[in-house]
Amino acid sequence: MENTVTKPRTQMTGATKTRMLVQIGMLAAVATVLMLFEFPLPFLAPTFYEMDFSEVPVLIGSFAMGPLAGASIELVKILLNLIINGTNTAFVGEFANFVMGCAFVVPAGWIYKHHKTRKQACIGFTAGTVAMAITACFMNAFLLLPAYGKAFGMPVDAFVQMGTAINPAINSLFRFALLTVAPFNLLKGILVSALTLLLYKHISKILKGHTV
Repeated sequence: MENTVTKPRTQMTGATKTRMLVQIGMLAAVATVLMLFEFPLPFLAPTFYEMDFSEVPVLIGSFAMGPLAGASIELVKILLNLIINGTNTAFVGEFANFVMGCAFVVPAGWIYKHHKTRKQACIGFTAGTVAMAITACFMNAFLLLPAYGKAFGMPVDAFVQMGTAINPAINSLFRFALLTVAPFNLLKGILVSALTLLLYKHISKILKGHTV
């Protein structure tokens, strides 16, 4: 009796894990393609900050399969992009993309996992967006921009000057991050959340094996 019960559970677990791995790869591939369609927002941040919607499939995966799956999709997305396009930022941009992406999708997915309602999804979107903006602000000011400048021989004052051209109130690296990087990521989080809200119900049915 015990053997009869245990065996199907093992098979079910194996099938579930295999399906999850396939879905992670599929969503990461879609996210990698979306990364190719980047565009700057020069009214908000210097043009080397580019907007894309690659976090939409990552966030969908985090909601459908949990925050750990979301982080895995984010990692595979970055690795696939490196294989296809290489790096022109000495890996600083790729590291930033991974950290900021996880700061967004992991809290959102964790909150939604406990109560899968529309209201909880919106709370998750909000928490993830704020977490991404705060993480981006501090990491750019104290780690990423100094590392990028060191890798390419650029003084940090160069970033400040770029920011001042957009907003005269920017007179330090931290203000640069606070007044350009944070708003950029807040806008990205809002747009990605809106698209995910529109698409999730339909795509989650496919991921769960239901017909649309």
